[in-house]
Amino acid sequence: MIAKYRLGGLMLVRQASDDPTADTNPTSNVTSPAQILRLTTGLQTAATKLPAGVPLLIGTDQEHGSVTRIRDGVTLLPAQMAFGAAGQPALTEAAAAVSGQELRALGLNADFAPDADVTEGADNTVIGSRSFGSDPTLVGEQVAAAVRGYSAAGIASTLKHFPGHGHTNVDSHEGLPILRQSKASLMANDVAPFQAGIAAGAPMIMSGHLDAEAIDPGTPATLSHKVLTDLLRNQLGFKGVIITDSMTMPPVTKKYGEGEAAVLAILAGNDMLLTPENLGVAQQALLAAIKSGRLPRAQVNASVTRIIALKLKEGATAQPALSTVDIAAHQAPVDRAAAAGITLYKGNCSGPLVSGPVAISGGSSQARDALGKALESDGITTSATGTSRIFLTGYGDTKADLQAADVTVATDSPYLLGSARSKTLLATYGTAPASMRALAAVLAGKAKAPGQSPVKVTGLPATAC
Repeated sequence: MIAKYRLGGLMLVRQASDDPTADTNPTSNVTSPAQILRLTTGLQTAATKLPAGVPLLIGTDQEHGSVTRIRDGVTLLPAQMAFGAAGQPALTEAAAAVSGQELRALGLNADFAPDADVTEGADNTVIGSRSFGSDPTLVGEQVAAAVRGYSAAGIASTLKHFPGHGHTNVDSHEGLPILRQSKASLMANDVAPFQAGIAAGAPMIMSGHLDAEAIDPGTPATLSHKVLTDLLRNQLGFKGVIITDSMTMPPVTKKYGEGEAAVLAILAGNDMLLTPENLGVAQQALLAAIKSGRLPRAQVNASVTRIIALKLKEGATAQPALSTVDIAAHQAPVDRAAAAGITLYKGNCSGPLVSGPVAISGGSSQARDALGKALESDGITTSATGTSRIFLTGYGDTKADLQAADVTVATDSPYLLGSARSKTLLATYGTAPASMRALAAVLAGKAKAPGQSPVKVTGLPATAC
């Protein structure tokens, strides 16, 4: 494939039912760290045989939280919304550096993270806890910190999904979301975190399949010259690489066709196409557009220059040994972030919040198992018939899924807590092992929940204490 299509990069993916973006990943090419390193090493070896002789860009969606491709044998961070709840950019930067170092050790040089979207509320289910929060300033601070952390590790971070996927209730994996706010509102509430990330030196931005009505009505931002060139390049001054969201998604493929969508995306201002469904069709369409003059050679040269400069810059960072992946030194800053990101919305501010035996229901089996083990370690017994009940709300849950419980915990966005009737309401915003351990410590009375809600939950204060 690399020799035939002269590929510029590849993406590592994982097919999983608990992933809200699973439709764009019909297969998996990742298992263990050792397998990933063998794969990336082989891919880069093949790339050295191409005439250009530059490295491939090898990336993945390691956002942490619900969209996390590499999950086995690596240090997993709390979800982005947990970092927003912690409100400490230094923790975010340190954790991003840990994740970046491990990705680099596995042979990757790009991460399609952080998510720079500002979430509007409960109706935005596709973003949820993938966002740092609902305040543009808070989100911008967190985005900038993540960019610095990844950069220190030699990983090209990617702000997404420009100009912002947080103020729509349509999933761009299924249809074309419409952003109906005015341009002034769009700039102040959605674009602002991207500006913060650009100021922090973000090397890549992902264009979203979003209709920004105030700028270019009816056209996905991915294919919009007004959005990507006039706004992002000229007005905001972004000089890095613009890459599309997956070109397999309906807003671009169904209406325009694979070949025409590829050409329109580059004409709009993208430098790279992410996962065209048919490589041959996309390649031939681009070659034909260059030969005919429809796609100016000066624009192509400018894009290629940006891409090669990015690859050479990231390639200059030494690759850590595989033995540095998932080590205790990496877990320490992650544990601090997880502990700082737990939010108590309702309940006692000190002392144990449950007494054993405890029954855990809801959420994923992995989350239940992780919490159960952590509680046992903290001296709280668990049992399927426990007298105290903990209910975990998970990704995609609705009010109908809520169950009677002494404690309800939001392991994604916390909006459902506003409808829960439990005497104790908590949020971890994700199910990373560190978050489950931090939750267990709070439930057992061995730690307090210091986080502040990064989003407004109807009927509940930002924190109970």
